[in-house]
This record gives sequence, structure tokens and C-alpha cells, in this order.
Amino acid sequence: MTTRIALIAHDHKKDDIVRLAGEYVDTLRRCDIIATGTTGGRISEAHGLPVERMLSGPHGGDLQIGAQLAEGRVDMVIFLRDPMTPQPHEPDINALVRACDVHNIPCATNISTARMILDVLTLRLAQQA
Repeated sequence: MTTRIALIAHDHKKDDIVRLAGEYVDTLRRCDIIATGTTGGRISEAHGLPVERMLSGPHGGDLQIGAQLAEGRVDMVIFLRDPMTPQPHEPDINALVRACDVHNIPCATNISTARMILDVLTLRLAQQA
């Protein structure tokens, strides 16, 4: 079974998530990736990774990912949030993070935690090989 990972980033964090994806590109190639619109496009373009793109976050992409998560179709979420900029869709963001807690899905909201999650995933995939 392939690990399904959601990648999301606020505008001021998009460069960070693209760099992060580059650091773990070999691991991510072995996963199914879903992402909000712009974030997914940037990751796919930068690293040649296949990404299933949802709507942008403000247009419902966070909710689309949350729905898949609630259905058991997301194994982990990396959501690089910008805590310094107000987000017009903050309720959607909170709902997604809450859904991760309700369904016991690992959720990283910053680079350090994202690296920890991806390091563990890298080790697990290496053990399966």
C-alpha cells in the first residue's frame, strides 16, 4: 500500500515546501501526493513529481483534503502554515488540523516537524525495500 501524503503551504511558505520536497524527492517519489492547487503545481514543476492537485486553499482545497482524510485516504499531512499572516479561510485550516487530531493522522505545521515525519517515512520505506 502506497503512503498518501498531503502537502499544503500558505503563500509565504511555498518556497519552503518546494525546498523541503526537493530534500525528500526520492522518498516522495514512492508516495502518492495530493496538494492544494498552487503548492502542488510548484512542487510538480520543480521536482517532476506527480501531484494530484485540489483547489487552492482559499477556494476549498483544504476542505477537499480534509474530506479525503476523514475517509481514510490520507496518511499524513504537511501543512506549512504562516502564523504571522491572517488567513481568510482560517476556519478551513483549523478544521483540517482538527481532522488530523480526530483521525490520528500525523500533521506537521512547520519545517522541523515536517523533516521528522519525512525522516521516519524515509526509514520505513527503506525497510520495505
